[in-house]
Amino acid sequence: MNSLVHKTLVVQLQAGDADRFPVLAHLGYDAADPFALTVVFSHDGRVLARWSLDREMVGDGLTRPVGVGDVRLRPESRGPWDELRIELLGDARPDGGRHHAVVFVWAAAVEAFLRETHAVVRPGEEEVCVDDFLAEIMAEG
Repeated sequence: MNSLVHKTLVVQLQAGDADRFPVLAHLGYDAADPFALTVVFSHDGRVLARWSLDREMVGDGLTRPVGVGDVRLRPESRGPWDELRIELLGDARPDGGRHHAVVFVWAAAVEAFLRETHAVVRPGEEEVCVDDFLAEIMAEG
């Protein structure tokens, strides 16, 4: 069975007070890091940002507000569409604030992606080799 899942979606990005505009979100899942999802946002062939998100938190964000700190998610309805609203807080700006962006993703597409990841590693069956993780940390130090 393949331990990798990839999906590319068109999402809506809103930065600051600007209107939404479409960008690509490249979603990835690797059973080697079973708790994490990766998202790479791109536009016109340029990478705008890379984020790692907690897989369970993304699923929870489809039904209720979750997250504190740099990543916050919540369901949002916009006309006939249910969306996942992802608020991302980035590095500090020179004026003392932080970079801030909101991404709106069609909820059904996120649900479909999560189902694919659950087929690879079921929720509750994630395993992490602690010895390998500690060896990696010790090698960096």
